Amino acid sequence: MGNSYAGQLKTTRFEEVLHNSIEASLRSNNLVPRPIFSQLYLEAEQQLSSLEAGSRADNEEEEEEEEEEEGSESSSPPVSYQVKPPPEGCCTTDGFCQAGKDLRLVSISNEHIEVPSGFLLVGAKSPNLPDHLLVCAVDKRFLPDDNGRNALLGFSGNCVGCGKKGFCYFTEFSNHINLKLTTQPKKQKHLKYYLVRNAQGALTKGSVICWKGAEFRGRQSSTSTCSSTLFQLPESSGLSGSTSSEPLPPANPSAPAGTQQTAAAIDHIPSTAAFSSAVYNGKESPKQQLMKNNLSALTRPSVLGTLTNSGPPKKRHKGWSPESPSSTETWNLQLNPQTSNRIKNDGGSLSSLPHSALVGPASSPMVGSGEPVSVPDNLLKICKAKPVIFKGHGNFPYLCGNINDVIVSPLLYTCYRNSQSLSRAYEQYGASTIQPISEEMQLLLTVYYLVQLAADQVPLIEDLEQIFMRSWRESHLCEIRQYQQAVPQPFPQVPGQITPVTSAQLPWLAGLAASSCNDSVHIIECSYSLAEGLSEMFKLLMEGKLIKTNYVVIICASRNRAIDSCIVITGKYQARVLSESMLSPSDYQKEVNYQLVTGKVETLGSFFSTLCPEGDIDLLLEKFHQENQGHISSSLSASVNKPTAVNGAGTAVCTSYEIERHQIRPFQLAVAQKLLSHICSIADSSTQNLDLGSFEKIDFLICVPPSEVTYQQTLFHLWHSGILLELGLEKEHLTKQRVEQYVMKLDAEAQIKFKIFLQNSMQNPHTLFVLIHDHAHWDLMSAVHSLYPQTELSTGLVDRLLNCREVKEAPNIVTLHVTSFPYALQTQHTHISPYNEIHWPSSYSNGVDLYHENKKYFGLSEFIESTLSGHSIPLLRYDSSFETMAMALGKRFPRLHSAVIRTFVLIQHYSAAMMAVCGLSQMKNYTSVETLEITQNLINSSRQCPSGHGLMVVLRIPCIPLAAVAYERLYNVRERLALEDNFEIILGNPNSGITIGKHFVEQLKIWQKIEDVDWRPQTYLELEGLPCILIFSGMDPQGESLPRSLRYCDLRLINSSSLVRTSLEQELGLAAYFVSSEIHTEKPVVNDVLESDPEKLSSTDNEDEEIATEGSTSEKRSPMKRERSRSHDSASSSLSSKASTFCTESSPPQALSSSTEETTNTYERQKQKVDKGAQTAISKHLPPVTEQLDMKQNMKSTQVSITSSSSPPFSSSSFSSAPTHNSYILQTSQCSMTKASKQPPIVFLPKLVYDIITSTDSSGLPKSSSLLPYHSVMWASSFRPLMSKMMTCTEQSLYYRQWTVPKPIHMDYNNRNEGRMDTFHPRRLLLSGPPQIGKTGAYLQFLSILSRMLIRLTEVDVYDEEEININMKEESDQYYHQPGDMWPDLESFKKMPFDYTIHDPKYEDASLICSKLQTIDSEDSSMSRRQEDTYTCRQTTRMRLSKYAAYNTYHHCEQCHQYMGFNPRYQIYESTLHAFAFSYSMLGEEIQLHFIIPKSKEHHFVFSQPGRQLESMRLPLVTDKSEDYIKSPTFTPTTGRHEHGLFNLYHAMDGASHLHVLVVKEYEMAIYKKYWPNHIMLVLPSIFNSAGVGAAHFLIKELSYHNLELERNRQEELGIKPQDIWPFIVISDDSCVMWNAVEVDCSGDRKSDYTWTERNVSLKQILQHIEATPNVTHYALIGMRKWSSKTNSAEIKEPFSCCHVHDFIMLNVDLTQNVQYNQNRFTCDDVDFNLRVHSAGLLICRFNHFSVMKKQIAVGGQRSFHIKSKVSDTPVSISPAQYICAPDSKHTFLAAPAQLLLEKYLQYHSHRFFPLSLKNYSNPVLSVDCYLNLGPQISVCYVSSRPHSLNISSSGLTFSGLLLYLCDSFVVASFLKKFHFLKGATLCVICQDRNSLRQTVVRLELEDEWQFRLRDEFQTANAKEDRPLFFLTGRHI
Repeated sequence: MGNSYAGQLKTTRFEEVLHNSIEASLRSNNLVPRPIFSQLYLEAEQQLSSLEAGSRADNEEEEEEEEEEEGSESSSPPVSYQVKPPPEGCCTTDGFCQAGKDLRLVSISNEHIEVPSGFLLVGAKSPNLPDHLLVCAVDKRFLPDDNGRNALLGFSGNCVGCGKKGFCYFTEFSNHINLKLTTQPKKQKHLKYYLVRNAQGALTKGSVICWKGAEFRGRQSSTSTCSSTLFQLPESSGLSGSTSSEPLPPANPSAPAGTQQTAAAIDHIPSTAAFSSAVYNGKESPKQQLMKNNLSALTRPSVLGTLTNSGPPKKRHKGWSPESPSSTETWNLQLNPQTSNRIKNDGGSLSSLPHSALVGPASSPMVGSGEPVSVPDNLLKICKAKPVIFKGHGNFPYLCGNINDVIVSPLLYTCYRNSQSLSRAYEQYGASTIQPISEEMQLLLTVYYLVQLAADQVPLIEDLEQIFMRSWRESHLCEIRQYQQAVPQPFPQVPGQITPVTSAQLPWLAGLAASSCNDSVHIIECSYSLAEGLSEMFKLLMEGKLIKTNYVVIICASRNRAIDSCIVITGKYQARVLSESMLSPSDYQKEVNYQLVTGKVETLGSFFSTLCPEGDIDLLLEKFHQENQGHISSSLSASVNKPTAVNGAGTAVCTSYEIERHQIRPFQLAVAQKLLSHICSIADSSTQNLDLGSFEKIDFLICVPPSEVTYQQTLFHLWHSGILLELGLEKEHLTKQRVEQYVMKLDAEAQIKFKIFLQNSMQNPHTLFVLIHDHAHWDLMSAVHSLYPQTELSTGLVDRLLNCREVKEAPNIVTLHVTSFPYALQTQHTHISPYNEIHWPSSYSNGVDLYHENKKYFGLSEFIESTLSGHSIPLLRYDSSFETMAMALGKRFPRLHSAVIRTFVLIQHYSAAMMAVCGLSQMKNYTSVETLEITQNLINSSRQCPSGHGLMVVLRIPCIPLAAVAYERLYNVRERLALEDNFEIILGNPNSGITIGKHFVEQLKIWQKIEDVDWRPQTYLELEGLPCILIFSGMDPQGESLPRSLRYCDLRLINSSSLVRTSLEQELGLAAYFVSSEIHTEKPVVNDVLESDPEKLSSTDNEDEEIATEGSTSEKRSPMKRERSRSHDSASSSLSSKASTFCTESSPPQALSSSTEETTNTYERQKQKVDKGAQTAISKHLPPVTEQLDMKQNMKSTQVSITSSSSPPFSSSSFSSAPTHNSYILQTSQCSMTKASKQPPIVFLPKLVYDIITSTDSSGLPKSSSLLPYHSVMWASSFRPLMSKMMTCTEQSLYYRQWTVPKPIHMDYNNRNEGRMDTFHPRRLLLSGPPQIGKTGAYLQFLSILSRMLIRLTEVDVYDEEEININMKEESDQYYHQPGDMWPDLESFKKMPFDYTIHDPKYEDASLICSKLQTIDSEDSSMSRRQEDTYTCRQTTRMRLSKYAAYNTYHHCEQCHQYMGFNPRYQIYESTLHAFAFSYSMLGEEIQLHFIIPKSKEHHFVFSQPGRQLESMRLPLVTDKSEDYIKSPTFTPTTGRHEHGLFNLYHAMDGASHLHVLVVKEYEMAIYKKYWPNHIMLVLPSIFNSAGVGAAHFLIKELSYHNLELERNRQEELGIKPQDIWPFIVISDDSCVMWNAVEVDCSGDRKSDYTWTERNVSLKQILQHIEATPNVTHYALIGMRKWSSKTNSAEIKEPFSCCHVHDFIMLNVDLTQNVQYNQNRFTCDDVDFNLRVHSAGLLICRFNHFSVMKKQIAVGGQRSFHIKSKVSDTPVSISPAQYICAPDSKHTFLAAPAQLLLEKYLQYHSHRFFPLSLKNYSNPVLSVDCYLNLGPQISVCYVSSRPHSLNISSSGLTFSGLLLYLCDSFVVASFLKKFHFLKGATLCVICQDRNSLRQTVVRLELEDEWQFRLRDEFQTANAKEDRPLFFLTGRHI
């Protein structure tokens, strides 16, 4: 109440109070209204003279705005209000009514609206739409008159959107128009303006609705009585809306005290709220905060409004005393405080409330208390900045009065409180022994911290947290050490216990600390409350006594209670940065836009125009344009016009231009392979989350941010990678429209494309879809909690699409997030497992270059490194003169946002620099050296290249409206200076493409050899070589890449107040660059200076750089010098002094006036620097000067002086001056773009950012890395360790995963453990790598190799070798069968001779078998066999698996699930073990075998009825015929291939019923059973555990014959003849993968004409065909060809052969009853057996029209036999020569079977036994009853000693040796005497023991013809218990 009403009672006032009181009573159901009289006679004793209504004429706008807000809120308190949920299905979008009709004034201002009589159109304000008015029709009786009186209580209104009428309650109406209020809806608060039609008939905002009398309203804002906006943020206060607030009376008077505190404490709100940003920049809405925290009692943040009232709440409650604020009362959280009406806001930069302010410490006890503090009027005007007050400890007083001019923040309070609550990480130490840091110590440390801050530094909350952490750790070091062995960070030992600081000592200690800082920190001590300290502070401010003070620390310490404190930031620069840091990015944009739209910046423009003494710059430009029209353009654009002319003439053209095409670098390949291995590990895990075997191909979708350039860039990469053709997704003729289907911009249309993607994934379950989320740190907003859905359509889109249920559950979608800044995806709630993170590898490990790249990457760390001393010119710089000017203007224009000021200053600098370069040399004084350097190099770059290539300058202006202003201004200046053909200015807006002038498009087309008429550049990469300024706008870069011609990256305008790690690093990521590694990149310095110098007209502008370099090299220890070099502060003092030192050489020749002396001095400096640096750099270094000199007309004397001055150093370094000078001239025309691409760009930063980037914290890391990682995450605790410099990317990820949590606005916020063990999504991966390093190429390469791997899974390597020894076949004209014959004719076949020669390529290194068929030529041909290839890898070819292939255990398909036993009906354990015994005379004992028979296969066997003993395996009849049945049981011996063996014959047999038995060794039984639960297994006896394949074949055959006998006996009882039982079995290798059949077409004219084709067929077809052979039981062995792609017609002309068969055979166990496999054999046992079968007179038939493909399997089989020493376990390679030794010698024994040693020895060293046989193919070795491989250089002749056996005629043969291997009784002396041997031929007898050896010699009378010596006896290198084999060798006499 104003003073005029004090103590009086006015009727109207009384009525109003009465009405309001009644209204409040009616609305409230639990609040007792305050007595009316106590409202009218409010505390008179609390009048404050300082709050008298004073002169406010200077700030009418503010006054008006405050008036608007006050309203009738003083009349009734904001009652705790529960929003009624909206009806199902209605619209809830802000700005629309529930019927979905738009109510926003901007949308419907031109529409005709019917207004009933007596109604008026008014504008309602929605707290969610601060910039909009909602149109409503309201009965004017319920609106006030002009005096603010006579409004009826209640409400009557209509909705103008949907036309609904008759709303009688404002509550109901506010719900309908979606005001979404959380306080009691009041018409006075929300109905703000009358709406009127303007001259054009459009509806516009009219006058303010006057809810109270004007005289009363005008004064109430300055009273402390009833007119406060205690619980509402004043619209104009903006950021100041962050002070403490008064507690409301409890909703229930009897509510127990403390309820609210506990409610507030449950979720530790402040730590989960917004106080985590480095500069206090939280961006979170309290609405979500509370929704998420589910607090039982809503808590009220103490930061909602800057108080204009120091008194009690607006309606006083019974028993409430202003002196006793109670923090236990229920606080009502006002969720939607009024945000600013910015039209009226002159407060400028602070117009809108930051979210951090909204989410204050909800449980803060620091409500305003005690006497109020008045904020003086005109504070902003006098101080030129709004002080920022950080609440500290204890109670904080009310503020009233001119509260718009201060900002109150709870951030420091939160920091203090968090630092006092020990983190869970330290709870283990016990609270009793370790206490948190005391309040006194906290405050003292804060003072220490502020004291050491420089004048241009801003306090960082992270710094303070780390200081507290370190202090606490140091003071409790001893206790901590008791609990943990190693302290993560070593601290200096603290001597004894630190004495605690008392509250009495605190002010004195703080004052002592502040005494050293030249008054930058001022301490105010108060006795009673903070209020007196604040009042004193305001007084000092108004008196101008705190001009030098940046920080005021106010301490109220008394012995009997806790301390109160606050810190006021009074430094203009610091206060500005901190206040602006509280703006969210969107608020920042709005603020700047508002200032531009309202014309507030015009004052700035007029100020600039007064600076120029010659008058307005525009006038100067116009004058210059008039004077020089036509003249300057010809001189300056000559360089640009030159290229075309030059090209036309066919003379010099720059050859350095090349746009890099898509090529994969070693790094990218390595990353792609890492990605692939992660995919494979997901597939290999037991979780069954990814079944790679079920996918046939790859499809993908790349999601990119909604930047047109990034989108086009991704399309460009995709197009040139060729990946779409490679994956088979597209055909040859690729169109752009087709490519666009695979890239999705995350904008409004994304959902349509994404829906198609999801549909495709559902329709193609056998396609693996890879969803690539590029630039994945962009937009991680939660879809549920999207703050402003109506303003940003794309907000939360990533969450809506990529986290939708379909993507999460689809088994064929893998999501890959790709980002340079993964921190936001590495929180406690992340979806991505740490095991699924792939980090870009480092190029060096222990100094070794891991990937030989021809380019070196320059990223953030390299840029920082360049600023350290020892490096000559830093790549990171700041512009001190620009900073000085911006800071000065900031003080002059306190209401303007610094982004606006900085942008205008920089535009001014660029404009002046362009003018200076064009000859207006006086303009040099109005720019900075840095800007002039950039502009010179830009304008002159195109001259130095015959083709006109130039440099790119990136000017980063995040705010789009400001970027547009800059573009317009620079464009105009360029036009006036006639530079439009010299360089282009491009406005890079994320939402639109690139627009450049036609002239430049033509140039680019010439350079890139593009003939397309309509071509336009669509990516920045295509601007390579174009001289241009790219104004890069948008709040964040969105993944756009820049070309190699980038030379300067001007980041001086980035938003330096929003200090978040991701934001900073992505801005610097723009400059990331690849540099050719031939350049000396370790010291980029030398290149940098020297390469950049030639591009300057003047090298004097480098003067300070040179000095800096000297300081950094010669005086590294001087901190001042070092600082100088690091900061690259080119300015010595002010702008003018800097400009005045600037030499005028930078203007064109006619404007030049330079002193020789100056040039010489500069040159001397350069020269000294070169001498200090590497000598090699000299030739590079000096061009600048010469180039300068060449450009001057009056240069004779200067040249002379320079040459003379430079000759001594050259002579000393063995250079003469003359040639050096010539070399300069040659280099002057070097293309500047080429030079730019050989060195990283130079980056200009704001000073604040520069300091953060280049300073390091105590861990040695750049300070930027300890900042909050991302704006939508927060630290889990202040008590967290520092990151370590030694951390790898993985460790950094784990650090963030432990110490950060997402805010409620983050999409991962809800990803918590909800009863699940794991919150990680199994098919999500994260690829992170530095910006611009090539991640796109890497993931495209990953898609390529993943596709190849999937194809590889459907392909196999099969052996593809030609048959060997083809030329040894008898070339006869006689053919026994026609090419088209399907089966062999038995009689014809019997006449066919047996081909002894081995043709199988796997036996290429085996001994030839001689026969009478051999011709004499065979010697030569055999000798010419490829000896050198004998041991090389066998030839394979890649084949796609057909539908008839055999598979290993990795194959899963629905058809063969049941076959494999994975069907639920066939449990794995449902198989039984059966013993089966039979006697065999040769082994001399009974053989006991075991069968494992699954339940599903028992029908193949016969069991005895009572005991279920296994009796036999059922065999069919010869006469049986069935299409779906294979008669022959198949046996597959296998070892070591339980995973890789091809035992799944389901598809090969085409689903036909068959009996398949795996033959396994006993020790492998369990593992085979695990992998093949539904297969029958035959388990060999344990004695065969170390045996070879011969033993398996032997037992298979013997068992099968025994079974045949049993079946004959069993079925004979059923009346079936024994010969009718099917006698064949199939013995198949475990690597047979596919089978082929040749189809012969004999339809030619002549009988001999035929054509043939080979195709894949099922094994079923082949076996049934063979089983149907006429007289099949007369054949002993039937086989087929080994497949080869080189098969020729001659090989299949004869459809059947009588020769060796291998790998896949049908064996007639009946006919071969007396022919055994050799059970001891490891190799060649099939050849040995074939020879035995043939010599027994049995038929062996090979079907040449059938072939088997054998897969190359790298594990198991013969490879599982390793020969190693028996003595030591260490694997030592043992040569085959050591496999035998003399008996009784001390030779190292080997742990290997004797037979294996024998076979391997003979294979490699048989020439020691048979020296005469080596390469002597005419005289083979006679081998009796066996075939052993003696190596490829020795041929053997096989003979059988059995009577009646078939042997070759040996009459004409003389043998060079005799091999008797374990010969039996059939071999007799007379048999051997039939053969003739060469003189000196050798004999080798091999026996089981020495006794047998002697007996054999005697029995066979060998001593008659052979001579033996004692030393010719040998044995295999086995120990006695391993039963070695013994040899005896002799010579023929």
